[in-house]
Amino acid sequence: MQCTPDLSEYDCDECLRVTTQDIWGYGTRKGAAFYKPSCVLRYETDPFLAEISPDASGNGIPADAPGNEIPADVPGQDDNTTRTVILIVVPTATFAIVLIVCTCIILRKRKQRKPKQITESWEVSTVDSLQYDFDIICVATENFSDANMLGRGGFGAVYRGRLPNGQEIAVKRLSRGSQQGELEFKNEVMLVVQLQHRNLVRLLGFCLEGIERLLIYEFIPNASLDHFIFDPIKRALLDWERRYKIIGGVARGLLYLHEDSRLRIIHRDLKASNVLLDAEMHPKISDFGMARLFVQDETQGNTSRIVGTYGYMAPEYAMHGQFSVKSDVFSFGVLVLEIVSGQKNNCFRNVENVEDLLSYAWKSWREGTTSNLIDPTLRDSLGSMREIMRCIHIALLCVQENIADRPTMASVVLMLTSFSLTLTVPSEPAFFMHSSIDPELPLLREDSDGVTERSRSRSKSVHVSINEASLTELYPR
Repeated sequence: MQCTPDLSEYDCDECLRVTTQDIWGYGTRKGAAFYKPSCVLRYETDPFLAEISPDASGNGIPADAPGNEIPADVPGQDDNTTRTVILIVVPTATFAIVLIVCTCIILRKRKQRKPKQITESWEVSTVDSLQYDFDIICVATENFSDANMLGRGGFGAVYRGRLPNGQEIAVKRLSRGSQQGELEFKNEVMLVVQLQHRNLVRLLGFCLEGIERLLIYEFIPNASLDHFIFDPIKRALLDWERRYKIIGGVARGLLYLHEDSRLRIIHRDLKASNVLLDAEMHPKISDFGMARLFVQDETQGNTSRIVGTYGYMAPEYAMHGQFSVKSDVFSFGVLVLEIVSGQKNNCFRNVENVEDLLSYAWKSWREGTTSNLIDPTLRDSLGSMREIMRCIHIALLCVQENIADRPTMASVVLMLTSFSLTLTVPSEPAFFMHSSIDPELPLLREDSDGVTERSRSRSKSVHVSINEASLTELYPR
């Protein structure tokens, strides 16, 4: 009989008495053990203790001597059992968990790799089907004659051409001296080939032969928007109804790029010269060489390689390389102010003064003289004055310095189409002080001497920003 140390002598006797009564229920068994919460009773017909056994010296050791006891329960036996179970179960479970995690990772990578391979094969097959023969393009453009040149940009020259089937095309030819053009070329092919929208220029194909890189687009007969709104004579051809449709078309094109296409794309170089006008004066956004592709859940990015055009770039992008859909919103706001005023963003002419368009627009808004901003050819459109003033208001919302305050293109489209929607009061825009830099000059374009055109122009600049020292961040190293 054994009792736990916490039992008194009386309680131990009582436990023994109760347990003894249970023995009679087991008949003539040779032995049994009874376990109670606080006592244990064991009986055997054979003796518990062994007989006296001699030790190595021949002396007898009593059978009841310490060490020769045959205990009913070995102390710590349960602990040893638990420890054994833990040593077996824990490593097994750990191994199983690691195996499951590794399997999940492998399966996930396979799933990610498989769509990528499908996408790559789709892109290659699609792009290959759009490839033109270089000799055909040479004939179509009369060997890239100057007479067929439509214009020239940072990418290279654009030529007009006619295919053997009579279709007119516009051919963008990569400048051979360009050190960045091939990257933009591949980018534009892979992006534009997957985009379909009436306000985006349509890519018909491309050509790769030796060092030649060509992009073949649908021919847009009326050239680009800047040929009209910045021309004192041609701007009269764009009445307010047409200008309003152009603003709405560009807004819908950007909305498609940002939210409605299967890709999320930030253009990063929206400007008047990159908005083409078809025969009906419908706008088509072009030149995706600077565009940046985002995954669907990505909202912003950073880069040390600043690309774009001075005057249209959002301050956070120009100063710190941070770009998002709100960067395009800023460019859109500048473009709207140019369409309304008919003047370039960095040289708004007010009587004898020349100042920055954003600065003048903000000053006019605060002073209640916004009508001075409107193109004189539009001031006779009294019936459209409400739309014109609303567009100026929307433009100022788009060029606000605080990124969070700028609306999305979805909101802009809604503002343009719903006059019942109340517009918020715009805050101060990001100012661009007057400079001699050409607003159409792309940034970071190197010439043969390895000096950037922007560096060259900056040396002529009177004031590029409020703090010129901040412009050192524009040069990646």
